[in-house]
Parts: sequence; C-alpha cells; structure tokens
Amino acid sequence: MQTASHLLMIKPVNFSFNPETAVNNNFQVAGGNDDVQEKALKEFEYFVRLLTTYNIDVTVIDDTPLPYTPDSIFPNNWVSFHEGRVMCLYPMFAPNRRMERKPELVATLQKKFHITTVIDLTRHEEHNRFLEGTGSMVLDRQFKIAYACISPRTSIDLLDEFCSSMHFLPVAFNAFDDKGGAIYHTNVMMCVTKQHVIICLESITDAKQRENVISAIKMSGKKTIPITMEQMKHFAGNMLQVTNKKGKPFLLMSAQAYKSLSPRQIKVLEQYNHILPAPLDTIETNGGGSARCMIAEVFV
Repeated sequence: MQTASHLLMIKPVNFSFNPETAVNNNFQVAGGNDDVQEKALKEFEYFVRLLTTYNIDVTVIDDTPLPYTPDSIFPNNWVSFHEGRVMCLYPMFAPNRRMERKPELVATLQKKFHITTVIDLTRHEEHNRFLEGTGSMVLDRQFKIAYACISPRTSIDLLDEFCSSMHFLPVAFNAFDDKGGAIYHTNVMMCVTKQHVIICLESITDAKQRENVISAIKMSGKKTIPITMEQMKHFAGNMLQVTNKKGKPFLLMSAQAYKSLSPRQIKVLEQYNHILPAPLDTIETNGGGSARCMIAEVFV
C-alpha cells in the first residue's frame, strides 16, 4: 500500500523560525514577523479544513506550550506508521526537536492506533547519528524502496538499520541545491506516488548515483516526472499522495509548489489525482518545510 487514507497532523502553539534547524536547512528563512504563530495557525487550520472537505480522514493533535517545540507542525520527522501496527521513532538533529517526542503523546498514539511494535532508533542521538523519518527517507511502500539523500540529518548507517528492520531496499545518494549545499531532507527533492516519482534529478550531481536512482525507479515500473532546481526551491518536490475515505486519490502540495509547475506537469499529475494546493507561505518560509512535512501517514 503506497497511499494512506488516515493522516496525523499536529496543531502548532509555538511555531516560529528555529535557529537550531536553520544551520543546515537552506529552505528556511526567518520571516521577521511578530505574528508568525498566528499566521501559521491560520494556514494549518485552512489545510485541515481543505482535507476534511474532501473526506480525507485526519487526526489532529494539539501541541502543548511546554516544552518549547517550534517545529512540532512537522511530525513526520520523528514518527512513522507502518502496516502490521508498527510505529517507528527517529533520532533528530536539533535538540529542541527531540522534545516533540513527548512520552504522553507517544503513549496516546500507541493506544489510538493499536500499535503492537515500536522500533525505536532514538538512542543514536547520543552518538550524533540521525535519521529524520519520512523527511530523511522517501518510501516506496509498494516496492519496499527507501530513497535517501545523505546529509547531517540522514546517516547512511541508520538508513541501513531501518531498511534491515523494515525489509526495505536502501537507495542512498547525495543531492545538492543550486548553491552546492547538501539538501537537508529527501522529501524536498522527490515524491513517490503509486504511478510516478516526482524528482529533481539535476540535484544528484554524481552520474553513477543518479543512474542508480533512475534504475530503482524503473525497477518499480513508475514513470519519472522531473522537476527543475527552481521548482524544487518552491517545494514542488514536497508533495504527498493520499486517498479519502472512498478511496479517491489526491495529491497534496502547497500553493507555491502548484504555481511553479508547468501546465504539462499539472496535466500529467491530474490524470491520476485531484490536486489539492494549500497556501502555506508562512510555514514554508520560517519552517523550511511544506505540505508533505506536515503529515504523518497512518498505515496501521
């Protein structure tokens, strides 16, 4: 199963620019507004309303003011859910992001989703090794492939450990932005749906690594939709395919990402999905993440 029909989202209470993550997130820029939390909350609530309007099942959890967790709106980095009632917990690069894994929240999710197995990788934080969930990895759940660009947030050793535990094939590579900086999360440069892989191939500068990625995509039988470096900067790689309660597929993205797409790209994507763009400018600017980052898929 590639697409989830149940989504988990965390309602922010302290959203703001996070200096601890900005050190290696080149998509992140301080917005300079005093009302960042207020604007982010409006964007979040609009996005949730949009999803529920189309009969997409969303569990919304309210964040708590303490401890201070400015990036709690991006839960997919610390938790993922898998068939067989499995929950994975991940080691996080920024110390203030580690506090998003609140014990009471983890317990609530275990109970709500009837989790029977927890794979906990968080011990690796003690050794400065990180794997930030489905930010670090873009999973082809149909064909058990884990794509991952290596960065300070993504350890190849932990990628291998996850893949060994969950029986995925690791496809690791290096990817860079237009200034030569390492791309911090794989899910800003690629997205896997049931039919396609949307990917910024030009960010993979090593020819052999690029061919390895292309070969893995071909092996899955999915078509490649290339996006440009400029489109990636507008979060066109940060999409997520989901289904509603009736099984209808939707492709979630930000309004900024949608506007960056060409008419031809939109036409190809609309053959298989109804596209749902949401205005997320404040969240994207200050948080350096977009629509896909805001969602943890529930597959249990």
